[in-house]
Amino acid sequence: MQAMNATEVRRHWSEFIDGVVRGRPQAVKRNRDHILAISLDHARELLNGVRFTMKVEHEEDGSVTGSLEGLDLVENAPDLESLRRALAKELLIYSEHYFAQFPMYFSSPNRRHHFPAVLRVQLAESEDEVMELID
Repeated sequence: MQAMNATEVRRHWSEFIDGVVRGRPQAVKRNRDHILAISLDHARELLNGVRFTMKVEHEEDGSVTGSLEGLDLVENAPDLESLRRALAKELLIYSEHYFAQFPMYFSSPNRRHHFPAVLRVQLAESEDEVMELID
């Protein structure tokens, strides 16, 4: 993908945004720095395949404990639906922490690969949408 010059992007900011939102993603370069501008719709489509697999254990007291594969998130709840909701809430909290401290998380070898998952959660419009991502 050929990168546009940042100076040209600044001069034609409105046209650039229109092109990204209504057209296609665009790369921009400024000196040695490169960025990718992408609309939220395009980003959601790009991350459309991100799903979470819940592993469930039934406890002696009748409750269920669940974890999400690939993430260090574990919750306990009285039933499966409550467990999915609790894990969705934890996903939202984790994704907020990840983005609040992005340089630290993205630089951590054991957390870097979480980026697509937490970005997908950040793009969700509701807690219910996050719940729907959990299989």
